[in-house]
Amino acid sequence: MKDWSVEYEIIDKDLNKRVSVARTASFKQAKWNRAAVDRQVLLFGVERTVPATERRDLVKAVGSKFAAAQEIALSDEVGKYVARILGKPIDGFSQLFVDAGGRVTLFTGRTRHGEQYSEFHFGAGEASVIRIIAEVEAAPPGVMILIEEIENGLHPVATRRMVEYLIDVAHRKACQVIFTTHSNDALTPLPSNAIWAAFNGEVLQGKLDINALRTITGQIDAKLAIFVEDSFAELMVMTALRNHGGIELDAVKVHGMGGAGPAIKVNEQHNLDPTMAFPSVCLLDGDQADKTDATNGIYALPGTAEPEAHIFDSICEKLDTVAAKLTLSMQLPLNQQDRVARVVRERALTNTDRHVIWTQIGADLDFTSAHTVATAFLTIWAQEYPHEVEAMVDQLGDALPKRTR
Repeated sequence: MKDWSVEYEIIDKDLNKRVSVARTASFKQAKWNRAAVDRQVLLFGVERTVPATERRDLVKAVGSKFAAAQEIALSDEVGKYVARILGKPIDGFSQLFVDAGGRVTLFTGRTRHGEQYSEFHFGAGEASVIRIIAEVEAAPPGVMILIEEIENGLHPVATRRMVEYLIDVAHRKACQVIFTTHSNDALTPLPSNAIWAAFNGEVLQGKLDINALRTITGQIDAKLAIFVEDSFAELMVMTALRNHGGIELDAVKVHGMGGAGPAIKVNEQHNLDPTMAFPSVCLLDGDQADKTDATNGIYALPGTAEPEAHIFDSICEKLDTVAAKLTLSMQLPLNQQDRVARVVRERALTNTDRHVIWTQIGADLDFTSAHTVATAFLTIWAQEYPHEVEAMVDQLGDALPKRTR
């Protein structure tokens, strides 16, 4: 890293009108020189999940003769947030300082029956959650928090809860939080603009999932990748391909990318990579048709609006004749078809955001899942509008892998 330098800007909310402050770090004479700002940084590396029995710095804490330099009970605030993530109370838990300098710490717990035990008997994920929250809650406002592989040692549910806690911390304490992950569960609570993915030397902002990244980097066996804007567009494309027939569906991977921009950029980068074993195309929502470019494999879904609106409006046009099929497709009794038609017509009038129309209809129909409702509408659309399915699939041409007989 000789002669490297990094330039960056910081926005300080305490300065007038949030002025940005420029700083530089350079690597000269085998060490970093920084014009740094005064900001506390909390770093939680993967070593936080190393079991206490394997930590060399806790050797002196082994045995009955160990006496801690200091013991502090975990605060009620820490206990509250830890309990939310782990799903159990941690009343009576404490933090022990193994050395006088406070550099090495160890946690202790208490069972429901009052027996005490140390971190040597904790799960790695349990200790990690307690350690992160204890340090974050003790830190001043404005601290930067860095966490490596946040999902390490955690159940998927606990991973999501940990990210939700950090989102709350970012608002509550004006903290900046950066974490790395290989888990979709960690990405689920985040807004699209909070996610950055790195691949092939490129950095992309947007809500990618881990399966999409595996496709982008060629880690899966496929013959075509199709990048779309969101999860509903994924369902729409797969429904069309399934109803079109003659396509090797297992060889096609469809991924929602969290918007038109990310879908276009990922498709471009994927096809520019000379090591990629299979091509990709991009299918944008109908309201983004002005961005299509067949030369670069960018096409559009049917309609002139977002796909949810197009599918819903298409079914409403034929509701009198398809109500029975729609009812059965939503796994409801056939004698409910009049009720289904009434609910759909009411939602056509009252809904103000077609992105949530499936959830609203499902709630009106005894809490049928939004996925079931969306799939039912798409299935009927593919059956009633085969010309739209044909046009959408045919524009992809030879890129689609055909099933051999």
